Amino acid sequence: MQPLHIKDLVVLLRTNAGDSDTFDLDGDVLDVPFDELNYDSLALLQVTGAIERDYEVTLDEEALEEAQTPRQYLQVVNQVLASSRAA
Repeated sequence: MQPLHIKDLVVLLRTNAGDSDTFDLDGDVLDVPFDELNYDSLALLQVTGAIERDYEVTLDEEALEEAQTPRQYLQVVNQVLASSRAA
C-alpha cells in the first residue's frame, strides 16, 4: 500500500467533511491544527472510517485523537499502512 499524502488527506476531508471555511487546503496546511481548519472530531472520525474502509486497515483511534495537525494525523495513518504492507 502506498503511503497517504497531504493531497490524499485533503480529498478525504473535502469528500467526508466539506471544504475548510478558513484555509485554502491546497496551500501549506500540514502544520495547521485541525480546529483552525474548522474540522472537528466528527469530521476526522468520518475521514478515519473512510481510510479504514478503503485501505482495509484498523487505525488506532487514541493515537489519531492526539493528532492535532494533518502532519501528525498522516504519521499515525502511514505507520499503520507501512506495518500492514510488511505483514
